[in-house]
Amino acid sequence: MSPPTAVPADPQKGCVMANRVTYRRVYEETSPGDGTRVLVDRVWPRGMRKEDAHVDEWLRDVAPSTELRRWYGHEPDRFAEFRRRYLAELRDSGHREAVARLRDLAARDQLTLLTATRDADHSQAAVLAEWLSGTPGDGR
Repeated sequence: MSPPTAVPADPQKGCVMANRVTYRRVYEETSPGDGTRVLVDRVWPRGMRKEDAHVDEWLRDVAPSTELRRWYGHEPDRFAEFRRRYLAELRDSGHREAVARLRDLAARDQLTLLTATRDADHSQAAVLAEWLSGTPGDGR
């Protein structure tokens, strides 16, 4: 299978990849086109009941380490460095099984990566969606 290519999408809803990977906030309404919905946060979203989240799978082990998440603090000016460090973390043994599962899900069907982060475009979900697209220089 040839690597997918990024396709521009509505910036309010996240980026759409040719292999049908999207990302969005877990608090947004579900859509029939979401496909498999995977939460990629290490901690469960505040105020969200599990039955209301409509999450098919929670891959907390694909999330950034607690240390990296705290360092980043969702400051957009740190996003480039966050992205670099996170991609390095994805190569370590602690992420290996979750990364393999995520790749498998992305290859099978429409995949929506979910995050509680307010700015989804500057989140691990955005990095993962780009990374799954096979963008050159992605550190894989």
